[in-house]
Amino acid sequence: MVRQLFQQLYYITHVENLPSIFNHGILSHRRIVDDRVQFTPIYDASIVSNRGQKATPDGNTLWDFANLYFQPRNAMLYRVAREKSVGEICILTVRPDIVNQSGVIVSNGNAASHQTEFLVGKTGTKAIPGILRKVNKKWWSDADGSKREMMAECLVPGSVPADSITTVYVGSRDGQKLARHSVPENVTVTLEPDMFFEPTAVIELDPMLHLAEGDLFFSGMQTVTVSVNTVGVMGKGLASTAKDRFPDVYVRYQDACRNKSLRMGKPYIVKRESSFDQDLADQPGSFTNGAQETWFLLFATKSHWRENADFAGIEQGLTWLLKNYKKEGITSVAMPALGCGLGKLTWSDVGPLMCRYLSQMTIPTWIYLPGEKAIKAEEKTREFLLGNAPSSAPVQLSIIA
Repeated sequence: MVRQLFQQLYYITHVENLPSIFNHGILSHRRIVDDRVQFTPIYDASIVSNRGQKATPDGNTLWDFANLYFQPRNAMLYRVAREKSVGEICILTVRPDIVNQSGVIVSNGNAASHQTEFLVGKTGTKAIPGILRKVNKKWWSDADGSKREMMAECLVPGSVPADSITTVYVGSRDGQKLARHSVPENVTVTLEPDMFFEPTAVIELDPMLHLAEGDLFFSGMQTVTVSVNTVGVMGKGLASTAKDRFPDVYVRYQDACRNKSLRMGKPYIVKRESSFDQDLADQPGSFTNGAQETWFLLFATKSHWRENADFAGIEQGLTWLLKNYKKEGITSVAMPALGCGLGKLTWSDVGPLMCRYLSQMTIPTWIYLPGEKAIKAEEKTREFLLGNAPSSAPVQLSIIA
């Protein structure tokens, strides 16, 4: 049974469309146009137009189907979440037995892509386990086809009945309030920021300095910091993740270790000319708000990967950053809790040190808390991390060549 293969399908929409959806169901674009249903679009006109030109095996086009995703956390949602306020969008879950409806087509990737196959009837049902194995990833790329595969679709002719919808996921508390007023009482509204590439928790220490819990690579900051050693090995933790996701950064890292451009007390900046938006978003070239370049700040927290983190070396690196961030052109930065986790330092020591330096920078700075161990609530307060000193309190700088 399809019900045993997976738990639910997903539909991405604007929160303002919820009253209409629970009245009429999830409609194909053809039905929306023919029935003159008022709606708030989340995709730009070019995407909608392209889908209207894409033929399906039954002689129709993608406009004749309501499109559901097997994995909503994909390149299309990434683009929508970057272009819209997260409070404006939501994800609906649909019962999986909709796959058994007559005329349903399964696509093994973005249905609008010329590389995607359409699978009909039992062929589509049999393909679902393989599709599910490919869509359940945390990262994707154009290079290996995973960006396209992540957007595999279940195409339902005409409409999806409203009573097939079980849950509404939202990414913010504002979105949760809006959605709760627009759905039936038997439908759950669930706050799930991570699904929308948002941190699961944010604490503001001052207007420019925040603590966050979540995936640092989805911070949206211009510069992303990766803790490294100085011998060119990215074997575990955040460094290993960076190596897998960004092979070009790994090559630059090894070069910087060999020529001593990266060393304790002197981070190294990889000024990439591409952005995470280009890497991750569907059709990033048509972003309405542009796509900023994404840089990497390779920050040495230890000399050798076998060693524990060097607290004094971390402070020297923070000193260098505070001295040089403007000159280097850094406009915003996301940092992990330097030396915590695999480095064996504790947040109770590292947190106040980082905040004392970073609070002086006049750019948005987000520190991502270590996920290996729960941090005490009192160790995430301004009082603990910055004391009573204003964020502009002077710090003695030592110049590192």
